[in-house]
Amino acid sequence: MMKKAYLILEDGFELEGYSFGYEGESLGEIVFNTSMSGYQEILTDPSYSGQIVTMTYPMIGNYGVNEEDVESAGVQVAGLIVKEYCKHHSNYRSNKSLGDYLIENKIPAIEGVDSRKITTHIRDKGALRGGIFFSKENAIEKLKKFPLMAGLDLASRVSIKEKYDYSEAGEGPIIAAIDFGIKTNILRLLQESGFKVKVFPCNATIEEIGEVSGYFLSNGPGDPDAVKCGISLAKDIIKTGKPCFGICLGHQILSLALGGSTYKLKFGHRGGNQPVKNIKNGRVEITSQNHGFAVDFDSLKDNADIKITHINLNDNTVEGIEHCNLPIFSVQYHPESNPGPNDSRYLFDEFFSKVSGKK
Repeated sequence: MMKKAYLILEDGFELEGYSFGYEGESLGEIVFNTSMSGYQEILTDPSYSGQIVTMTYPMIGNYGVNEEDVESAGVQVAGLIVKEYCKHHSNYRSNKSLGDYLIENKIPAIEGVDSRKITTHIRDKGALRGGIFFSKENAIEKLKKFPLMAGLDLASRVSIKEKYDYSEAGEGPIIAAIDFGIKTNILRLLQESGFKVKVFPCNATIEEIGEVSGYFLSNGPGDPDAVKCGISLAKDIIKTGKPCFGICLGHQILSLALGGSTYKLKFGHRGGNQPVKNIKNGRVEITSQNHGFAVDFDSLKDNADIKITHINLNDNTVEGIEHCNLPIFSVQYHPESNPGPNDSRYLFDEFFSKVSGKK
């Protein structure tokens, strides 16, 4: 017998469905993702910390979960919302069901609700606090006491506490990857590009990092302006004059360190189908994205040291920048995909070229 559950938003929006995950109350920012697959990678992406994710694809769970398709040490979302949960999974790589995976990780999930209705509500009203409840009593009061995403430093929550070496083999240049919520596939691709990768917590100082050939600023959750330790470190990295590459939150932190500003988007960009134009060559890349904040175009347009390199073709938001005099660049989207298209993986080769001096 499936247990009845309720999705309730802070503005009174309410839907009734059934639990298929952990039977516990969960609160967070309600967001939606338009990817048709890759739910396990989404669930384990640290950039979703503090958020309950609505999958717009109507059936989720059909291929189960496995040991390989994870992007961090555990499930990071606060909850999951789907139209229809597929109870009978089938895939040669699968070793358990999505429902069992969520129960093991104590993540509430609700099915049998209209995901289209949720998505259009968020698009109209903007991202809202919401929760998965098993009783409607005092739900709105609980939501209004829950902290807003704006102003939250969630990177410090998901970042590692101690540095470690991701890769030691080979003769490639050593880079410092700053973990604001780094995805495993980013580390894989940095290693495959030829780097020796040392991973540092988000509150590391330039002195603690020591001598390296370049720096990488990772993705992560929350409000970039609240990650003061990251902005301070990025300013010190810029002073070194060494190559630096930022992705997603790392892009925002780098932009803030260069004198820009950020703002919260109405409902964010989350999915594997975002069109981005590369201004340098005119090509359009289909990209994977997951962010609720963006860099303010007006805060950078008069900065003679900064060039905007990529824009989002859906809403003209800033998707990439580079420094005109230093080997520093960043993108808002996720070139490592997982899930998503591989159109933008050339950026890892560009970073290696800047660090190594090799074409």
